[in-house]
Amino acid sequence: MLIGLEIKNFAIVSNLSTEWHNGMTAITGETGAGKSIAIDALSLCLGERAEASAVRPGTDKAEVCAQFDLTALPLAKAFLEQHMLTSNDNECLLRRVVCKNGRSKSYINGSAVTAAQLKELGQYLISIHGQHAHQHLLKAEHQLQLLDAYAGHNQLVKAVSQSYKLYANLQKEFKQLEQQQLQQAAQKQLLEYQVAELDEFALQDGEFEKIEAEHYKLSNSQTILEACQRELQHLYESDEQNACSMLQHSAQQFAELANYDESLAGVAALLDEAAVQVEEASREVRNYAEQADLDPTRLTEVETRLSGAMDLARKHHIKPQELVEFHQGLTQELESISNNSSRLAQLDDEISNALSAYQKAGEQLSESRQKYANTLNQLISDSMANLSMENGVFEIQLNQEVERQPNALGFDSVSFLVSTNPGQPLQPLAKVASGGELSRISLAIQVIIAQKVTTPTLIFDEVDVGISGPTASSVGKLLRQLGKSTQVICVTHLPQVASSAHQQFFVAKEIAQGETFTQMLSLNKDGRINEIARLLGGDNISKTAKANAKELIMAHA
Repeated sequence: MLIGLEIKNFAIVSNLSTEWHNGMTAITGETGAGKSIAIDALSLCLGERAEASAVRPGTDKAEVCAQFDLTALPLAKAFLEQHMLTSNDNECLLRRVVCKNGRSKSYINGSAVTAAQLKELGQYLISIHGQHAHQHLLKAEHQLQLLDAYAGHNQLVKAVSQSYKLYANLQKEFKQLEQQQLQQAAQKQLLEYQVAELDEFALQDGEFEKIEAEHYKLSNSQTILEACQRELQHLYESDEQNACSMLQHSAQQFAELANYDESLAGVAALLDEAAVQVEEASREVRNYAEQADLDPTRLTEVETRLSGAMDLARKHHIKPQELVEFHQGLTQELESISNNSSRLAQLDDEISNALSAYQKAGEQLSESRQKYANTLNQLISDSMANLSMENGVFEIQLNQEVERQPNALGFDSVSFLVSTNPGQPLQPLAKVASGGELSRISLAIQVIIAQKVTTPTLIFDEVDVGISGPTASSVGKLLRQLGKSTQVICVTHLPQVASSAHQQFFVAKEIAQGETFTQMLSLNKDGRINEIARLLGGDNISKTAKANAKELIMAHA
């Protein structure tokens, strides 16, 4: 629950510090004094959008701090633990700072967080019902949310949502594949022709480089052979003079000279070794020349293969060396298109199964909704009677539209029906309820749901608009009763509601030195009597008004 709120330089508030307690707290004040300022500040602290206009004129920044007791808030504790934002005790401090340029900073227990994280945590701390909250009651989607909130069947709602999501994703994939098939029909025919042509040519990885090298060798084989034979003559086979015989002769000459000077023996050895090497090289050249095959047929084969590869490469606007990889890519693309048909058949079965699962989950959710709708019908009808609508009858009408397009909320359509007078048929709220009646019905529903849903702090911002007289007393009693189990904060202008509170704040506005200031004061017993007397009789508080105020307060003691 909320235990402390500090506001600095927010709108028309300069500096405000308040403490909050269990039970029901009423906030009253003069018209235009800013009775909702605390709620606006709390909303900001709980992650609502920050605007530069929130900063008090003449100041650099606005700051709001809210302190909560988490003793009975397991979901809030779990959120803090999950995000490693826990403190050493059962309290949580939220802080929001807004600069005059509109930028803001958010903190949880002193750690910087995003406004989205504040908002996510805020849903576990406070539920705010604004002045026009009852207008949402006319929307079918909101009505369904209220029913589900009271039923608390979160797992059933989640099962429907998840099964719908699976069904929708499968449907999306099916439509995409169908569209692809239509677009790929012509492409498939072209790919089949291209792949077949490349399959027939069957170029292997690295083959082009090999045939290119072989073609170059075969094209120059005659030149190579003639050069080998010519050089073989120079090296070894010429009868007149060759390199080998010349080296042998020089080696012999230096060997003889070594008899005179031993230092020339090394030269003789080197020349002798060179002659051996030349002889060995000559043998290699001779073997090469003898084995050389001038095969014009092989040359033709290689030229044909090389030409074919180059033609295919030009056709596909790629390099011949890229043909193998290109061939593989086309084959995979063709397989992907071919596999679409089998995937479509598989998807058809999966969609059918997903739809069956969705329908089963939807039926279970519908059964649960109907069960809790019957309970709510009686509870809300009884509550309407307590709010001066003695002949009121409330009914939640659920229609199962199994044939309609699946959605994340199931196949139930909901309508809140009401009859406020005897003999009047049940009709939708918008057609029957007046503004005051709608406000009372909305309040009755909110109170009943709040008793079922774990929300530690409920804030009602003038939800009693359009209510007066005995009905206002009934509203006050209802909120006070709710305050026994939940912290209730109510901004009101009705003395009957304010007198029902366990404690009360008074909001006042004053102007000093050309500036406007708003204060929020906690009222003691006498202060409450005076304020409720003001609400009863206006600014001129009479003894009679004070007596009536005291009587109203004592009625709830």
